[in-house]
Order: sequence, then structure tokens, then C-alpha cells
Amino acid sequence: MRTKRTQKLLSLLVMICLIPSSLAAMSAEEIIRKTDEMQTFDTAITEGELQITDRFGTKISTFIAWSRGSEESLIEFTSTAERGQKILRTVDSIYLYYPDAQELIRMQGAALRQGMLGSDVSYEDMTGDNDRLSQYEVVLDGEQVIGDRMCYKLSLTATTRSVPYPKETIWIDKEHFIVLKGEYSTKSGRLIKEIDVLETGRFDDLVLATTTRISDTMKADSQTLMIIRELQVNVPIDSRIFSLDELSW
Repeated sequence: MRTKRTQKLLSLLVMICLIPSSLAAMSAEEIIRKTDEMQTFDTAITEGELQITDRFGTKISTFIAWSRGSEESLIEFTSTAERGQKILRTVDSIYLYYPDAQELIRMQGAALRQGMLGSDVSYEDMTGDNDRLSQYEVVLDGEQVIGDRMCYKLSLTATTRSVPYPKETIWIDKEHFIVLKGEYSTKSGRLIKEIDVLETGRFDDLVLATTTRISDTMKADSQTLMIIRELQVNVPIDSRIFSLDELSW
């Protein structure tokens, strides 16, 4: 009997040792790293729209965006009112181009806090890259259900002044590593901005946020929906598209 019990115990220990490491508890750093990796592509082409609502009503602006890695992107607006306006993000700068005036503006200082097209998405929001572990200390605050999805809840405290928000609380979907909810605050803890993912969708083998609500708490009666209609990832993109010389084409 003892021999059989010993064999069963040894078998159980072997099975435990063979459990994949992915099933083990993840640290806060591992969760952030996985999330950043899942949301960063070699290249991507995105088509979508901004639905901007304030006390005057709702305005819809459509766009197409090209990106390379986490530091280069170009957004071109295709809706009638904004057609041809572009926002170029390079490694260290953001530029606006207005075709009617043939005008190029470099965004800096307080101007970065302005809302893009009057939306709740600031130009400053575009400056953060997907390397949060080099910019924040992260703490895992447990797990919580958001909607019908179990999420990791994490608190992030900035270690540099170069980020838009000194404090963040984010809820990350455990299955797909999408930030489903975020609260972004000042150093003193005053809430500045909130995001909530309302819908997700599948693009090939990727599951990503397709409808996200952004609310700037400093603006009364205001919210913006960012809706992704089409997405292509890891496709050829001419690198010249991210240069100032090509911005006026």
C-alpha cells in the first residue's frame, strides 16, 4: 500500500512540475510587458473615426493612420471638414499640417494638452510609448471583473516627468491583455481622464479594442468615442511616410 501511495505522490509531483509556466501567477511587470507587446506592431494601417460629443452635439471625423513600432505614426483625416489635415509623430516631436494654409506646426509645451480636433484625446496622449516599465513603477492590486471579463488591476506611478499622467490605474483583460479601463491622474491623485473599452473585435488572430470611450474630466459634458473599423498589421509601409519632407503630399 505504501508503495502505491508513494507512486501516486511521485506522479502528482511530476504533473505539477510539468504545468506550463504560463499558468503560474504573473508579476505586475510581466503583465505590463505582455500588454505592451500585444499592442505594438512592426507596422499597422488603421481606419476609423472619432465621435466627439460636447454640449453643442456630436461631430464625426474619419481618419486613416499609419504606424511603425511605438514611436512613429501619421494620422490623416478623411472627413469633409478636416480632409487632408495630418498629425505626424516622430521619435521626439508631433507636427500638425493644415493643407488649406500649407502650414506646418510643431506641437510643444502647453499646446500638447489641447484636444485633437477638440476631442477628449490630447496630443500629449500620443506622446507615450509602449515601454511603461522604463517610465513607471507598477503594483498589482489584485483582480476585478470589468463587464464580463476578469482583469488584472494595476497601479502605476511615474518615475519620470516625461509622461502625460503621473499616476495611472488600469484594468487589463487576463485573456487578451487589453486595457479595458483606465483612470489617469495628477501626482496628487486628481482624476484627469478616464477610458473605457465598450467593444472589442477580432482582426485575424488578434483581439483588440474597437470602440473606446475617452472622457476628459476637466471638460463638462464631453466624451469621445474612438472606433476602429479596419486594421492591417505587419504590412509594407514606405518609411518616407513618417518624414517631414513627405507631410504635404
